[in-house]
Amino acid sequence: MGQSSPTMPLSKSVWGHLPDGRSAHLFTLTNDAGAVVKLCEWGAALVQLTVPDRHGVAGNVVLGFDSLARYLQPHPFFGVIAGRYANRIRAGQFTLNGKTYSLARNNGLNHLHGGLRGFDKQLWSGSELGEPAEVVAVQFTLTSPDGDEGYPGALTAQVTYSLTARNTLRLEYKATTSQPTILNLTNHSYFNLASEGTILEHELTLNCSQYTPVDEQLIPLGNLASVAGTPLDFRQPTAVGARGMAAGLQVAGYDHNFVLDRTSETPTLAARLYDPKSGRVMECHTTEPGVQLYTFNNAPIEGIECAGGKRFFRQGALCLETQHFPNSPNVPGFPTVILEPGKCFRSTTEYRFVTR
Repeated sequence: MGQSSPTMPLSKSVWGHLPDGRSAHLFTLTNDAGAVVKLCEWGAALVQLTVPDRHGVAGNVVLGFDSLARYLQPHPFFGVIAGRYANRIRAGQFTLNGKTYSLARNNGLNHLHGGLRGFDKQLWSGSELGEPAEVVAVQFTLTSPDGDEGYPGALTAQVTYSLTARNTLRLEYKATTSQPTILNLTNHSYFNLASEGTILEHELTLNCSQYTPVDEQLIPLGNLASVAGTPLDFRQPTAVGARGMAAGLQVAGYDHNFVLDRTSETPTLAARLYDPKSGRVMECHTTEPGVQLYTFNNAPIEGIECAGGKRFFRQGALCLETQHFPNSPNVPGFPTVILEPGKCFRSTTEYRFVTR
């Protein structure tokens, strides 16, 4: 008797309404391997990612909220797409083709994650995609007009989330522009593979021998440095909290851009995260040249209440933001972030889940 084909259901519902009356939809993707993915049009956000532990017990491994209303309030970029430029730009300025552009200074003296109303605070348009039986997908599209948040060029961005039958969540980014602009997109999900507590005992491996040193404002100095002999050396599996949360660095925790040892047009292994408690393993594969490790250093002292009433505190989760380097528009030696008319920006990141 032949095996039955896997089922990959996808549902769409109105999750809530914006103050102007527009609807925001919630998409739910599931597979037979126990994974559930929930995505929202507001910020093209990954709201929930449930995968089984070593005993087959399902748990949500990303931080998020139960309602659209909470996403419309200030929050630490939970699960959203950051853009038009993810991460920091020094002094909120860059020069392109001889013209200097000024952006919002929304992170001290610097520009962060696209400004006051970045891609995380806009309503994307979501649609289901027809896919093979082993994959179910949703594509989000956003049009950013010329001058949006100070950036040049009318930009059309697309992010496609795909869930496979084997518990891989794939993010595929595309973008085109009407005139030269800069672009750096990432998903800003916070991961906790135990679904509770902290990530201090999670074991992290990074395929990165170098990082970009930063100043006191977390802006890269412009050079690359070896991780050897520093708290940033995760070339071998190491508990995130094993080195006192990067004591002696610029922050009480990690908020650093790591340089991948190898990049390719097909996703290559950037990071592996393992939780001994649950047995969950997450591998991050990407085509991007860098990955920002952030350990939720700026969580409120009282913590923040997430979906299911769970409260998370500092170091309660970590981000692995696959991206180009911070402040790249102002550092000629960094990989380019310039997108030209007639060209299509493409990038892929995969989060693959198994158990040990």
